[in-house]
Amino acid sequence: MSIDTWLGLLAICCLGAMSPGPSLAMVVRHTLSGGRLHGIVCAWAHSIGIGFYALVTLLGLGVVLKEAPLVFNIIAILGALYLAWLGLQALGSKGASEQKLEARSQSGLLVAARDGLGISLFNPKILLFFLALFSQFVLAANTASGQLLIVATPLIIDGLWYTVIAMLLSHGSVLPKLRAKSALIDKVSGIVLIVLAINVLYRLF
Repeated sequence: MSIDTWLGLLAICCLGAMSPGPSLAMVVRHTLSGGRLHGIVCAWAHSIGIGFYALVTLLGLGVVLKEAPLVFNIIAILGALYLAWLGLQALGSKGASEQKLEARSQSGLLVAARDGLGISLFNPKILLFFLALFSQFVLAANTASGQLLIVATPLIIDGLWYTVIAMLLSHGSVLPKLRAKSALIDKVSGIVLIVLAINVLYRLF
């Protein structure tokens, strides 16, 4: 893979990671409710899902899914239901109270990892992003190093971007102010997730 091709790949990965959506809402929510570590765990779990889709595209499985409408639709429906479930959870949240923060434990990190991975794996728009924009770079990955770059670049860029978000939001001068409005932020996050779920189902039917 030439440096020019890789820079093009890098630019697309950066634009994809930085676009606001449910992934950002999830990282923000876990950062506010659990702190910096929870946000970072959510970020890198999300990036693993991104790396998985990069691998799927590299292996040509993305095209297979696109040519099998029933399988793709089932995945999209399951994804929409998962997004709606996360949205309802966020809507029912009462924010990051001190009692909740003190009760956070290792299980909280597992929830952050689960939600980060789930929001990337079950968001059909991410798969469509890779099919539409990412697959053009697969042909250039004709060596082992090129194939490694195809998978590693989006994974690392995604993880780094959301890590930066988590670190900025968890700064000592920012986090207390955001936590004071965490109930409102949870409600907004929930609405974003539910709207995305409805949009996915609407496009299918």
